[in-house]
Order: sequence, then structure tokens, then C-alpha cells
Amino acid sequence: MQRTDQTIVVLGTGGTIAGTSAAPGDNIGYTAAQLGVVQLVKAVPALAAVPLEPEQVAQVDSKDMGADVWRALLRRLAHHLARPEVAGVVITHGTDTLEETAWLLQRVLAPAKPVVLTAAMRPATSLQPDGPQNLLDAVTVAQHPGARGVLAVLGGVVHGAADVRKVHTYRIEAFDSGDAGPVGRIEEGRLRLFRPWPAGEALAAALVGRLVDGPAWPRVDIVLSHAGVDGVLVDALVERGTRGIVVAGTGHGTVHHALESALLRARSAGVRVLRCSRAAGGPVFAQPDDVLPAGGERSPYQARIELLLQLLAD
Repeated sequence: MQRTDQTIVVLGTGGTIAGTSAAPGDNIGYTAAQLGVVQLVKAVPALAAVPLEPEQVAQVDSKDMGADVWRALLRRLAHHLARPEVAGVVITHGTDTLEETAWLLQRVLAPAKPVVLTAAMRPATSLQPDGPQNLLDAVTVAQHPGARGVLAVLGGVVHGAADVRKVHTYRIEAFDSGDAGPVGRIEEGRLRLFRPWPAGEALAAALVGRLVDGPAWPRVDIVLSHAGVDGVLVDALVERGTRGIVVAGTGHGTVHHALESALLRARSAGVRVLRCSRAAGGPVFAQPDDVLPAGGERSPYQARIELLLQLLAD
């Protein structure tokens, strides 16, 4: 049974879900982040009976997501999750960087209440917008008793923050949870749960304080291993002061020898390096003879966040 007497906070950050197009049939040539979160909520009649509290945190195309918006989200989440009358928080977001935001929030907060990100592949002005249903489903999950952790709800599927990946550029069914599979599904307004909610331990308060109100975050970059690559980009990043580099390797995290040499030079210069795979799924297992440390189950984008948090904790 859903919790219907407690408040659900809806934090808006922009994205395609808030996008508009001059032509209703245009699902590509739209402008993201045009509608406010209050408008998004009012566009879903079924939410009228739900005690919602909308708040605009940012208004960006999620391709432009960065530290400033993440910091603002962390501040507002910490505030609202501490309120006893709040059952959970929904975040309207763009699809492009949703998986990065989800993992950052899970790693930092590991909330005991649900924080549910939702988005859309079509703008609000589409002939068949997916945003309204996704928003309704996200609120349904946020109201569910026992729900916890950071989740993503799109296309009727509930994904955990550690597993969610954008796997298609255009389809409405653009997200997947890989080998782990979804946490659950929304079917006719009801949640069918398949596995436990995301769990974890929140970061120490001092580190969260540094993330939110401290100095500028250290620079962490991602480079790609591919046929014919050399170490020029790595050397340039070291000159520009990067503190961490994630290499998206081929296959099981393999790295071209020229790029590997440059990464070893970077590590000798004090740059933290982590090795992942550019493949869509599967982990990179650590081996005793590894020259560069493996990123395990983390995608290159999640691994970048891991390095960022490690550097902030130093």
C-alpha cells in the first residue's frame, strides 16, 4: 500500500522532459529545459490528489550537467530527506547524464528514503510524450513503503543507481539494467518488486560537506582506448592539471600499449588512474598482474565519480 499522507518533493533540473518543440511531431529538433517543474506536475491530472511539493533546482539540458547543479541537488536533497513529513523525493532530469547523477547521489547519500530520478526521451510537446507517465510512475515508487536508495524510473521500469545505463539514442525504451536486471516494474499503477532496493553507506558528513560547500572539485577525465591511439591526450591532460584519469579500454578493459605507457607516466606524476571497459556491459575483473587498477562493475562514467570521491577524501 502506498503512503498517501506524506509529502513527495519533486525537484526539477530541466532535460527533455521539460523540453518543447515548435512542431508537435518533432521529437529530435526540440529545445530542452523550457518548462518549469510546476508545469510538469500540473500536466499529470492523476497527481492532483498527491501531496506534492515542486521545487526548481536548475533548468539545464542534462548534457551540460556539472558540479554546480550536483552541489545544488545534494544541498536540497539533504534538506528534504531530513524532513519527517517527506516520504521521498522525485528528480526530473535529462536522459543524457541521468546515470551519472544517479550514481553520485547513491554513493554520497545512500538515502534511507527513496530518491527517484525520472526523465523522457520525447519533449513535452510531442504527440506522444513519455514524460507524464514517467513522472506519475516515479511518484508511485517514491510513495511505496519500504522504498529506499537512489532509483531511476523510465518506461515503466525501476532501475537501481548502480545498474542503470542509457543504451539507445532515440527509443523510448532507452534504459537498461544489464546483468543485474531491474529492481521492479510499474504495472497499472502498482509496483511489482523483483529484487531488494539499492543499499549502501552514506559518505561521512565531513566529506559531504567538502563536496557541497568546499573548493572546486578536482579535475577527473575519461580517455578512450581504440585502434591507433597514442598517449598525446593523456600527456596533455597531465599538463592541464588533471588529478584522475579513467581509461575506457577495449574488451575486458584492455588498453593499447601506447596509451598504457602514457597512463603509467601520468600515474608516476601523481595522477590517479582507473581502468574500465568501453563495452556496454560486463565488469573488468582485477588480476594479480594488472598494470593499471581495474574498475570492477563500474562504467567509465561511474568510475570517474569514484575517482572524484577518492580525491576529495584524500
